Amino acid sequence: MTEVQSAPTDTATPPFLPRRWTAADIPDQKGRTAVVTGANSGLGLRTAEALAAKGAHVIMACRNELKAAAALESVSAAATGPKPEVLPLDLADLSSVRRAADHLEVRGAAIDILINNAGVMALPRNIRTADGFDAQFGTNHLGHYALTGLLLPTLLRSDDPRVVTVSSVAAWGGFINWSDPNWRVLYMRWLAYSQSKLANLLFTAELHRRARAAGTGLTAVAAHPGLSSTHLYDSDGEKGVGGRLAAAQQRMIVSLAQSDYMGALPQLYAATTPGLRGNSYVGPAFEAFGYPRRALRNPLGYSRLQAGALWRLSERLTDVHYRWP
Repeated sequence: MTEVQSAPTDTATPPFLPRRWTAADIPDQKGRTAVVTGANSGLGLRTAEALAAKGAHVIMACRNELKAAAALESVSAAATGPKPEVLPLDLADLSSVRRAADHLEVRGAAIDILINNAGVMALPRNIRTADGFDAQFGTNHLGHYALTGLLLPTLLRSDDPRVVTVSSVAAWGGFINWSDPNWRVLYMRWLAYSQSKLANLLFTAELHRRARAAGTGLTAVAAHPGLSSTHLYDSDGEKGVGGRLAAAQQRMIVSLAQSDYMGALPQLYAATTPGLRGNSYVGPAFEAFGYPRRALRNPLGYSRLQAGALWRLSERLTDVHYRWP
């Protein structure tokens, strides 16, 4: 699958973003509900804090209950509106994804913003999810694909629903390993990660296309944090030379990276800027660091052929089929 299309003109982001857009520029979010995955630390925590500070009701979808409890205190301290809450969610387990979606559906309230932020990166071993998927593809893409689809009726109750999916600069090196998307034959940690981040862009493009075709007002956009200090990558207990190299790389990343506060700005911009066009992609001004601006993407991210094929693969693997009105 090598067909690539140029970006449609109606999916470009505004050509001139404010050069120093910060969380202070977020519009009032009172009356809006936001679900943030992976909100217990890093970019997710900073995103949850910023939205709560602007009055949103923030639901922190987290896997680690102890970290979530500590993060809840921080988000509660920032909140100017409804008290934030924690929703148990393990994206590496589709049964957990279904329980979380059912919980939100039973509430009956609309979800205005879904931020697909959680993820894992460059796992040193070929770890499997509860459903047998590669952990990076399963968590970063398939878990969020399933969550978004299961929450679609709740999102469409909103007058202005928006789905933000967080990709990475690593998407530039990505391709979909169509013959072995779950890396069962030969596992290569960074290629597996880059695949999952390209999948985030393809998912956003196809979600936008399908939302428009269905005549809904849902806006699907993507963002990436550049090089941000979030401690996402570590050796994960890896021994020997690999573990030492991973630790050295982590130290280098932390020394060069911008703060998680800065790293969260692109996804906050993508989540809250009025009138942002579907399939927009926002990242730091200098790709690795800086204030939000329009971001370029891997040319494969524009391929409708690959986006459609990935959607069908995701349907088959997760058994989640989006129900449009």
